[in-house]
Amino acid sequence: MTDTTATAKSLFPDLSEADLDVVGKALSLVETICASHPARAASPRPKGIDVAAILTAVHIDLASILAAILSDSRLEGHLTHAAITEQFDPIVADLVKDLQWLNKVSIYQLEMANQPNQSEILRRMLLAMTHDVRSVLIKLAYRIQRLRNLKQEREDIRLFIARETLDIYAPLANRLGVSQFKWELEDLAFRYLEPDRYRSIAQSLADKRIQRETCISTFLAQLRQTLEEHGIAAKVYGRPKHIYSIWCKMRRKQLPIDELYDLLAVRVIVDDLAACYTVLGLAHSRWQYIPKEFDDYIANPKENGYQSLHTVVVDKQGNRIEIQIRTRSMHEFAELGVAAHWRYKEGGKHNAASEKTITSLRLLLEDKGSDNLLESFHTELFSDRVFVLTPTGRLVDLIKGATPLDFAYAIHTEIGHCCRGAKVNGQIKPLTYELRSGEQVEIITVKSGHPSRNWLDPNLGYLKTPRAIGKVKSWFKQQEFGENVAAGKSLLDKEIKRLGLKHADLDDLLKHFKCKDAEHFYQALGRGDINNRQLASALKIPELTPATFKLSAPKTNSQSTVTVADLDNVVTTLAKCCSPVNGDDIIGFISHKRGITIHRIDCENILHLRPEQQVHLVKAEWTGGHKVRHSVPIVIEALDGQNLLIDVSQLLSGAKVHITDAALKTHADHSATLTMQIQVENTAQLSQALGRISQLPNVLEVTRKV
Repeated sequence: MTDTTATAKSLFPDLSEADLDVVGKALSLVETICASHPARAASPRPKGIDVAAILTAVHIDLASILAAILSDSRLEGHLTHAAITEQFDPIVADLVKDLQWLNKVSIYQLEMANQPNQSEILRRMLLAMTHDVRSVLIKLAYRIQRLRNLKQEREDIRLFIARETLDIYAPLANRLGVSQFKWELEDLAFRYLEPDRYRSIAQSLADKRIQRETCISTFLAQLRQTLEEHGIAAKVYGRPKHIYSIWCKMRRKQLPIDELYDLLAVRVIVDDLAACYTVLGLAHSRWQYIPKEFDDYIANPKENGYQSLHTVVVDKQGNRIEIQIRTRSMHEFAELGVAAHWRYKEGGKHNAASEKTITSLRLLLEDKGSDNLLESFHTELFSDRVFVLTPTGRLVDLIKGATPLDFAYAIHTEIGHCCRGAKVNGQIKPLTYELRSGEQVEIITVKSGHPSRNWLDPNLGYLKTPRAIGKVKSWFKQQEFGENVAAGKSLLDKEIKRLGLKHADLDDLLKHFKCKDAEHFYQALGRGDINNRQLASALKIPELTPATFKLSAPKTNSQSTVTVADLDNVVTTLAKCCSPVNGDDIIGFISHKRGITIHRIDCENILHLRPEQQVHLVKAEWTGGHKVRHSVPIVIEALDGQNLLIDVSQLLSGAKVHITDAALKTHADHSATLTMQIQVENTAQLSQALGRISQLPNVLEVTRKV
């Protein structure tokens, strides 16, 4: 057995002889390369050996042990990816490549301690940029090894590494369910960040850590014995609270350490709900319990759905021990569902994709039934996301395929509007360039700029994110609003001059057209929602004092009441030229032969009356009465005439609208025009019918014939 193989066996006693030979080979290679390295005197022992030893706590595989050993920074430039592939394995080579990238990442800034969303994006980026989850675990082990030797570093480096650990690496360990790593990362980082508080808590604890662990072990043995005596199958495990965890609870509850009731914790996982309460009863009967510390989150779940029984008991030595009791399904929900422990203990915005990915990773790590599962696993982490940086180091999370223009709008709307170019990693790139995770993007802007309509063309590829597309559309909508307002003002002025009026009462116009303010009136006018005929009608029809008069609607058996000014017992008819319907704005025209003819107020014949004829106009309005059916002509423009009449007829029949006449005309381009005469009771029914017809997939436009 070689010296390196003997070293491997002392560090990794569970490995087979064949695996130990491979590890020995790696150690020998590292020692040979590092022998002439300038840093050899300061650190003669390869760092990867200690890292690999740390990884044995999570039962890592051979490939990970080899990658940890071969990732020593002193090997860079001396051991290529191809060489590792040839001498060991392609998986090991890929893991080393991932680790070299992770070791070079220098994105974290101390300001992120107060920017939880930035820390969260960085965590997700680290996961997204690695190809194998094991490289993240090895990186965590490297960080533990670094913290263990951190006292040799300068104070500013100690503070930076400790802060980065609490913000980035401890939460990653927590999410992956590697509690052993999480506790040590947190405690070591806390020791350097808050040395006085760390020492104070350590001194306040009644026992040393080993004593606390002994206490837990004794309690677990007694609890397991009690459960076995009563035939209850359960998984029972526990751990002492660690110093950083204690400090967090003291700060959160605003309590001194003496008033905390759960410095020692035990968890019991059972098969069913009834067993939960049986275990609770047995624990309370064997040990004294603290009533005010009992919580039944099964009967009263937390808002996030978390369920468990929590109680605190006191053993014979006076140690207060928290017991959590839950079923397997409750435990899985708490660990992997919406109540997962890491979600409410970490800062940062909730992200569904991140949550799903972390869940799959934790399940993968816990899978003991497949030897090839880890080796074949290459993460597709956040396959729909890219993580890029600003020149100042701020992280931006974008969808996959996002461009520099999307990035510009993610920074600020005005930066997007004024964007004219971009540098990616210092090189000029087109605005359609697809960004990749880890790239740094600098936006080139002009002082006063605006979007291009080309940016909205999906075929040109300028924008991919809905948020950026929405901002560009909003800009053009605002521009069109302003242009329509200006056009509307101009149209109103022209119409006033054409009609020979001195001015128009704007308040009356707003009321007449039901516009909430002048800008929206001008916009509707400029956009064409209010046409020239309607505007002219509103400007020149005089106000008349109404008197009540009943008139009979022609060709119907029902009566409809219309109020006409100062006239009584006069023969009246509804004009055929505009077919007014109950609900339309109407006006009466006094005829010597036909009595009073009722027209729509925007009827072409009314709008073009000569001045001497306008004196025959009288105000008229609907005043209710019995239901009356009015005959109304409509015109339907469609892409194709096939089945058009059948589809429209069936729709109108369902709406209880009668058809009295229909004519279909097909054009050379296969489009069609369907003209129909329908009977409706009022404008509401007419509007509903037109709306339903317009929703037919073949229909381009449906209008009431003027």
